[in-house]
Amino acid sequence: MQDKSLIWHIQGGLGKNIAATALCQSLKQKYPDRKLIMVVSWPEAFLSNPYIDRVYHLGHTPYFYQDHVEGKDIILFRHEPYNQTAHVTKKQHLVHNWCDLLDIEYTQQQPNLYPTYPQKMTIGLWQRPKPIMVIQTGGGPMQGQRFSYSWTRDMPMEVAQEIVKRYSQEYHIIQITRPDGYQLEGVERADQPLSNMELFALMVASKKRVLIDSCLQHAAAALKQQSTVLWIGTSPTVFGYNIHKNVIAKLPKKANQLIGSYLFDYQFENNMHE
Repeated sequence: MQDKSLIWHIQGGLGKNIAATALCQSLKQKYPDRKLIMVVSWPEAFLSNPYIDRVYHLGHTPYFYQDHVEGKDIILFRHEPYNQTAHVTKKQHLVHNWCDLLDIEYTQQQPNLYPTYPQKMTIGLWQRPKPIMVIQTGGGPMQGQRFSYSWTRDMPMEVAQEIVKRYSQEYHIIQITRPDGYQLEGVERADQPLSNMELFALMVASKKRVLIDSCLQHAAAALKQQSTVLWIGTSPTVFGYNIHKNVIAKLPKKANQLIGSYLFDYQFENNMHE
């Protein structure tokens, strides 16, 4: 009997890939007779997932056509949920939009990560004298980002420093940021590249987390780690999770600041006029 498979292609950032893990079980349940083959930009989010048969790194797919496409019985999903009406109008969560595209019932599925035993042991890298509090002040740079601070999602420095002041006696605070991100006083700074598993382990090792709309809030949800998430130019309705305490900024309405916006309002690339 010919092998049957379902190929799901996902490109984009780490957070988007983690969000997609919410639907692997649903896909497998709908297509139990098909192998689930993932072609993704961040394979670490899908490794050890019991519902996935094979994971490929996007751009590293030797002989893929001959092995999985040519003459095979396949279903291919290569959609972009960001281009759906409900996403542009901010009416549905990212996972809900994927459900519509994949013809799956949306039941508020949550992302899941499945670290192996050795990966769980990397938690030991984050042992400190006091309980750990993680504060993520800046997300990864976007293509074309000119400046180190992106107002649409990075935490304002004065807010972050006030949080550190409030909790520094009780917690060992680790600041997650980019190498060019601003410096907080009284924290351990982590601004060099860490493996995704090291970041996931930090989420598990931490006792308190104050995050932004970036990969760590997706990872915290996948690991069932309730966090406080600050939202500025993006929305928890679209990207957030009910497990978190979501704090939404009230944006002032001004004249022509969105002159460069097309289907989405605010950009990550530092359009300073916004």
